[in-house]
Amino acid sequence: MYAIVATGGKQYKVAKGDVIDVEKLDAQPGDKVELPVLLLNDGAKTIVGSAPLQDKKVTVEVVEQFKGEKVLVFKLKKRKRYHRANGHRQMLTKVKVVEIPA
Repeated sequence: MYAIVATGGKQYKVAKGDVIDVEKLDAQPGDKVELPVLLLNDGAKTIVGSAPLQDKKVTVEVVEQFKGEKVLVFKLKKRKRYHRANGHRQMLTKVKVVEIPA
């Protein structure tokens, strides 16, 4: 059984017990958060669409808040002597899937 959930403008395929990194959620470690379901597959059939899934939620538990890997942003205008280097580390949340609706 797996589900497709949406959070932070992205979609993730999750199964029970999975640990994934998502964009920062406003929750403390140990808190339980519900994420909306876009697709649900139980092995025999697949449920898609907003009407049958509007009351279904995947429950996840926040494991930790952390910063992701550094991404370098480099701007260059050739032959103009212009170059800038900048770095960015995105705030992320590690969550563990506790329950998927039947």
